[in-house]
Amino acid sequence: MDVSLIEKRLLSHPGATKALHESWGWMVYWVGGKQFACEFVVAPDAKPPYAGRHLLSLKCDTDRIRELRAEFPDAVLPGYYSDGRTWISVDLGCIGAPGGPSEELALDLCDMSYRLVFSKLTKRMQREIAETS
Repeated sequence: MDVSLIEKRLLSHPGATKALHESWGWMVYWVGGKQFACEFVVAPDAKPPYAGRHLLSLKCDTDRIRELRAEFPDAVLPGYYSDGRTWISVDLGCIGAPGGPSEELALDLCDMSYRLVFSKLTKRMQREIAETS
C-alpha cells in the first residue's frame, strides 16, 4: 500500500501531527501529546515474525485485535515494541494483497486508532483540539 495514503488519512484528523523519532527511524503520529500510530521498517536481524517488515502500528480495540489476528495471521501482528493487547502492527506489504487486509480496512484502522487515543485525552484537551481545527 502507498504509505502516502496512510499518512494523508492519519494527518486528516483534528490535531494530528507527525514527527520523526530520529534514534529509531520511525515516523510517529500524535494527537494531544499521545502517540496514535507509527510507521517504520524493522531491522532484518530483529526477531521473527517482525524482521524486515514495513509496519504500521496502531492502537486497536481488544476484541477487534482478536478478530484481525484470526483473519489475517500473517499480516496483523501484536504491536511491535508496544502492548500487544491494545496495539497491532500491520504489515504494509500485505495490504491489498491476496488474503491480506484491504486498503479500506487499513484506513479504517487508522481512524479507530485516532478515536481510541483521542477519547482518552482530557475533555479540556479534546475541546482545545476541536476549537483549533
